[in-house]
Amino acid sequence: MTSPLGTLASSRLDAPTRHAPSLPGHDSGLLLLRLVLGLTMAAHGAQKLFGSFGGPGLEGTAQFFTMSGYPAGRTMAVVAGLSETLGGLGLVAGLLTPLAAAAVVGTMINALAVKWGGGFFAPKGVEYELLLTAGAAALALTGPGRCAIDRFLPGLRAHRPVHGLVALLLGVVLAVGVLLVRR
Repeated sequence: MTSPLGTLASSRLDAPTRHAPSLPGHDSGLLLLRLVLGLTMAAHGAQKLFGSFGGPGLEGTAQFFTMSGYPAGRTMAVVAGLSETLGGLGLVAGLLTPLAAAAVVGTMINALAVKWGGGFFAPKGVEYELLLTAGAAALALTGPGRCAIDRFLPGLRAHRPVHGLVALLLGVVLAVGVLLVRR
């Protein structure tokens, strides 16, 4: 015979939950991924916009975009630089994580398209860009974890995978739109 306490505990374990509890290791892993991916992307954006970290700056990046077949190379350089910088910083802070991740994914889709013919492995391949794209997409779908500003925003407090999926679709559609204007 089971006690009422045993029955209550059993029914709570069997009851479906809206969201699985977050484990400290899970949150730590997501924080590490957000920090490394976000800071990497923000640094790449700063290279494009300001010439930081030995980057080409806005003029050099604009020339690269023009040589790669994009119209309005300077505008594309600003869009890519801002997407990388703001998307990266958003990931670091865990702020509007699905949109920040979508900005990174959209930019990386274009980087993949530009480098596609160089094979898979570095230095001319796409392995690096593919890894950044997958990491950002994973963050959009899983959410930022508990160590994030999103936890304090009412609409994003409880991450829902549909938010990440919609943001990723938006990033992909915008990236394809940009690719369609490329020569």
